[in-house]
Amino acid sequence: MNHTPNRQPPLGPRAFRLDDPKVSFATPEKLAESTAQVQIAAQPDAFANDAPPSDEQTIEQVQSQNLLSRRGWSLSTLFWSALGGLFSLGIGLWVTNIIDGLFAKASGLGWVAIALAALALIAALAMFLREIFAIRRQKRVALLHIALAKARAEDDTKAAHTLLAELTALYTHRPETAAARAHLASLKGEIIDGRDLIDIAERTLLYPLDALVQKEIAEAAKRVSLVTAIAPRALLDVIFVAAQAIRLIRRIAEIYGGKPGLLGFFRLAKTVGAHLAITGGMAVGDSLLQQVVGHGIASRISAKLGEGVLNGLLTTRVGVSAMSVCRPMPFAAAPAPGIKDVAPFLFSNSVKPDQKNGF
Repeated sequence: MNHTPNRQPPLGPRAFRLDDPKVSFATPEKLAESTAQVQIAAQPDAFANDAPPSDEQTIEQVQSQNLLSRRGWSLSTLFWSALGGLFSLGIGLWVTNIIDGLFAKASGLGWVAIALAALALIAALAMFLREIFAIRRQKRVALLHIALAKARAEDDTKAAHTLLAELTALYTHRPETAAARAHLASLKGEIIDGRDLIDIAERTLLYPLDALVQKEIAEAAKRVSLVTAIAPRALLDVIFVAAQAIRLIRRIAEIYGGKPGLLGFFRLAKTVGAHLAITGGMAVGDSLLQQVVGHGIASRISAKLGEGVLNGLLTTRVGVSAMSVCRPMPFAAAPAPGIKDVAPFLFSNSVKPDQKNGF
């Protein structure tokens, strides 16, 4: 017996009667709801970038708490201010005694001492003003980062134009950004979507700076790994790693336009440390230590070289954290690089990166 398979009726125009009880009509509310469901199903990631990721929230948190916070008076502030004032009075008294002694011997020597003291005072005031401007510049970068993240999340075109003008002004003295700045200026009247304009600015203006920062991090990790492997004393390792971390943070801030001074660097280093503490970057547990040193390296080469690789990983983690904190806009058009992206030479073929922690 031949069985005829069930076939679906062909799609196309069909006739029906309006009084047919099987025919139902969609209300405007149901039609709009089904259309929205179809659009979301067709583009499941269309709104994935509207809300900032958790790491971006962490970056904005540490920036607000350290770089943008207004410090009030406390017992520690009062102590250090009083101690600094007492030290300044002591220096002033010492200089005065020197000038008086020189005047007692010869008036010419006294006037030379006064001139030198005046030059030192002018230089001290210039350095103080430079520190203030450096701190204000670093705050400007942090505020720009937070504002661009908000403008992109809200797709605010007006805010995007204003903030990108401020961003390009930050690099007017950088000749290597001239082509990118000219390209952004030409797109001012063509791109009407704020989010797209911010993404284009990130690709054209910041990607070359990101590549330069990643190069600096990789070179610092190489130097730390090499010196740790050949240094005869552990104290030399600690000093060199600390010096490279300080140099790396300052260099990354300079590339992104921060240029921190002495006081500004302390605040920036505190911000980077807070970001590392929150994200767990410095919490190198037994699993990572066994994975990198035990399974991947120490079983085949010396333990000293394994320590060099581990110090290189920590230096790279500091650089990646400083990159996120010092960048004047969040990572949106592309994900933030991890340690394996910046320094792949630190990993052997048997080491599997931890995607969650960025290793």
